[in-house]
Amino acid sequence: MELTVAIERWPIAGTFRIARGAKTEAAVVTARLSDGTHVGRGECVPYARYGETVEGVAASLRALAPAVAAGLDRAALQDRLPPGAARNALDCAFWDFAAKTSGRSAAELAGLPAPGPVTTAYTLSLEAPAAMAAAAVAARKPLLKLKLGGDGLDLERVAAVHGACPDSRLIVDANEAWTPALLLDQGPAMAGLGVALIEQPLPAAADAALAGIDSPVPLCADESCHSSADLPRLARLYSHVSVKLDKTGGLTEAIALTRAARDLGLGVMVGCMVGTSLAMAPALLLAGAADFVDLDGPLLLARDRVPGLRYEGAVIRPAEGDLWG
Repeated sequence: MELTVAIERWPIAGTFRIARGAKTEAAVVTARLSDGTHVGRGECVPYARYGETVEGVAASLRALAPAVAAGLDRAALQDRLPPGAARNALDCAFWDFAAKTSGRSAAELAGLPAPGPVTTAYTLSLEAPAAMAAAAVAARKPLLKLKLGGDGLDLERVAAVHGACPDSRLIVDANEAWTPALLLDQGPAMAGLGVALIEQPLPAAADAALAGIDSPVPLCADESCHSSADLPRLARLYSHVSVKLDKTGGLTEAIALTRAARDLGLGVMVGCMVGTSLAMAPALLLAGAADFVDLDGPLLLARDRVPGLRYEGAVIRPAEGDLWG
């Protein structure tokens, strides 16, 4: 079997800004498996926060081409690469290839129910309060995710969005930018402003401080949660975990992480980086086991892959087989 790897750049509609910085394009890496008749594809989004670069991830995958040609399979891949973007692209390509060659869906092969229509959160980029409120009104979505910055304006941002869209449920994502004092100070007010979940308030390296905080809003681990090995520690600090295939290293570990989290009584949010529908389609298989779905990556792009997922407002329609799975 032949493995080919490509770097693609997809323009973002405007600028996507979080506490760590801003970008105007999504740089993704794709893995393509072919036996000359069938093709399986996967997409990942390398993330600098985890020490990844687009070129480095692509090089890691290209280095595996001889092993793939010699018979490396999805099971062996789990030990060959660590959790992260590179393993995600190839793991998802293996799932897609298996679906294409077997004539069965990836969901069926994974022992998961076929995905149905699901409502996704819609992310508002970090901006001034009035600008975020205007973006919320323009979006008109029932579940909004607000990127926050820990700069003293976060409560104003949430209040502005809640005032503009009082019927929308809110998730706030600090991307590690808060302190314990900020969480203690702002948590009660945010509970009164329709916030249903606070995502990664503290830096991952400092989140042990959450053990002494009784938050009025449920807390979700994102940067702190990569694989099921993280769960015993996180279960003492958070009520929810964010499952992203680019962190877990693909659908295989994402399924294991989701099941293990549920077994521990943790809630689950299925999330994503900013990528195309090819990256969202495998994650959609986990939506049925999630409390929150945040798979809006293509909605943030100026254009998406064709064919892609079908977004009708905030509702995602399941992928067709010619996209993935």
